[in-house]
Amino acid sequence: MKPKGITRRDFLRDGTSATLAGAFFLSLPNKLSAQSEKATRVVLIRARDLLDDQNNLNGAILSRMLDESVATLLGEKEPLPAWKRLIKPSDTVGIKTNGFRGLPVPSELEQAIKSRVIAAGVKEENISIRDAGVLEDPVFQKSTALINTRPMRAHSLSGVGSCIKNYIRFIPNRSSMHPDGCADLASIWKLPVVQGKTRLNILVMLTPLFNTSGMRVSPEYLWAYKGLLVGTDPVAVDATGLRVIQAKRREFFGEDRPLEPLPKHIQLADTRHGIGTADPEKIELIKLGWQENALI
Repeated sequence: MKPKGITRRDFLRDGTSATLAGAFFLSLPNKLSAQSEKATRVVLIRARDLLDDQNNLNGAILSRMLDESVATLLGEKEPLPAWKRLIKPSDTVGIKTNGFRGLPVPSELEQAIKSRVIAAGVKEENISIRDAGVLEDPVFQKSTALINTRPMRAHSLSGVGSCIKNYIRFIPNRSSMHPDGCADLASIWKLPVVQGKTRLNILVMLTPLFNTSGMRVSPEYLWAYKGLLVGTDPVAVDATGLRVIQAKRREFFGEDRPLEPLPKHIQLADTRHGIGTADPEKIELIKLGWQENALI
């Protein structure tokens, strides 16, 4: 059976807190779902003092947020045992970041991730932090583990750019993923260079971009959410981040206004490609820290 696509009607119809689930998932045959009965865990952590009034970042707070979220995700009391469960001393680790000029991953987060990987026992020469050029990077070429991080932003080609889309650098011809609103981005995750290697996904929600025009980042569409979304399932992380974006759009525009194009690649990552779950009812969302205006 051919998996059902996502239509504009689905998004308009599903304007409640379950924006991504609703009638869409209830209408799908059970066999199309990639997720088992056990819920996949996603951690949302926010801190009121993470950014000041000029959006300057407090790196120490961000580092603590990373540690607390990873420990909670893995059910550990302290961060180091959690990181040691994710990463082994024998691993070669590629930290796939994102350097988009308007909204890059903060260097403080990149270095915090690297320091935790080193603390887990990996030699520094076996770690690389890259966005462009991962296919030519010797560490990424022989990597046994990947950590995936990028900021959440509205995107003119795929609806949103988030964890799933962050692996587009692992193919030589990125434009091959553009047809049909980038519907099949998740197919990249089945390539040998990445398949089965991703240990952690971190969706940066410090100042997410909830609306866009072309490749520009308009300051009026950024807001200080001051958060991170962390999980082992990239689809669950992205689906949760998208619920926040849709809620912000309702708040800002005063109506349900679907992203253009619809970010259907997130649902299709579940129903067509089977790399995770996008159904909120199958996601255990744990919220830590500052709760004001969490929107979810």
